Amino acid sequence: MDVRIYCKSKNTMQSGRAKTGQWILELEETSQRSPEDLNGWTSCEDTRNQIAMKFPTKEKAINYATKNNWQYQVIPQQERVVTPRNFADNFKYIPVEE
Repeated sequence: MDVRIYCKSKNTMQSGRAKTGQWILELEETSQRSPEDLNGWTSCEDTRNQIAMKFPTKEKAINYATKNNWQYQVIPQQERVVTPRNFADNFKYIPVEE
């Protein structure tokens, strides 16, 4: 069984970064998804892909996967890049070159 371990990113709809340091362990899909004929919803025969376990550190998630003899893939955490700007730059005049 394969699992994927990654760090939860910030919600794009909010400015806060609460609960972003958690590491998620998700089971990979073993069956293919397909649309149902009756209502058009997407269905899957395997319900294990709905499980997402949360861990405080990456090492604890890796230890849990190795304890259960699962092959895991760790997706590295993306670093936040902040571009410093001044409030006055919003009103700076930049002439248009023709």
